[in-house]
Amino acid sequence: MIEFLTDPAVWLSMSTLTILEIVLGIDNIIFITILASNLPGEMRKRAQFVGLSAAMVTRVLMLFGAYWIIQLEADVVSFSDFHFSGRDLILIAGGIFLIYKSVTEIHENLEGEEGKANPAHKGAKAFAAIIGQILVLDIVFSIDGIITAVGMTVGMADSLPIMIVAVVVSSVAMLFAANWVGDFVTKHPTVKMLALAFLVLIGASLVAEGFGSEIDKAFIYGPMAFAVIVEALNITAKNRRQRHARAESQPVDLHDAIVPSPTKPVARRPVARKSAPKK
Repeated sequence: MIEFLTDPAVWLSMSTLTILEIVLGIDNIIFITILASNLPGEMRKRAQFVGLSAAMVTRVLMLFGAYWIIQLEADVVSFSDFHFSGRDLILIAGGIFLIYKSVTEIHENLEGEEGKANPAHKGAKAFAAIIGQILVLDIVFSIDGIITAVGMTVGMADSLPIMIVAVVVSSVAMLFAANWVGDFVTKHPTVKMLALAFLVLIGASLVAEGFGSEIDKAFIYGPMAFAVIVEALNITAKNRRQRHARAESQPVDLHDAIVPSPTKPVARRPVARKSAPKK
């Protein structure tokens, strides 16, 4: 155990895998944040916590079933020239679901509150429905992370503890970042639309990968990173204009007239009145 903790290769693999798990989990955070944004304040935070906690539990359980996940590469369905494994079918179904949910959210945001069927219905049923959708996508998003973890640690002794620690640490980091991401996305509607467009691209890449045409992630994350930088500049410029507008609209504060401080009145001696002379 001590040799395991003092091995530099173990710490290097654990750190690298943790960073990769966080990067692969960004799209999951965005999806959970956007779905939870349809709920009231406290319920929204609870949905984010439950969703990310469920993602962590799902990934840990899937790590124990890593051998089964690897076996999903075997073909289970063949149609003409297409051969689909269990992993391919999960990716296709998850990608289609992600595209559908993202496009639906974009439509509702464009239509506004009037375009929603029942915007006031945000109770326990809505919470349960959103949690169910989050759990479905947790499984889809976890597959790539687990395959990456298994591929990085294959051949290493005690690889399972390394993968579990990396998954738990990355999940805790994402849990702390979820509230900030959620507040930021809710505050800036344009960022929410950008994130939804990003999720549409992710869904399309999942479907393409399921059909055997894997898209290089650099072609997706590169333009999205550029779009995020441009949007950050727009937000900064907008905030600066608003500060200048507020400063110009405020009246100039005039100095108060200088009034000499009142001095202590000098006590006057009472003047004795002279009585009139008697005649």
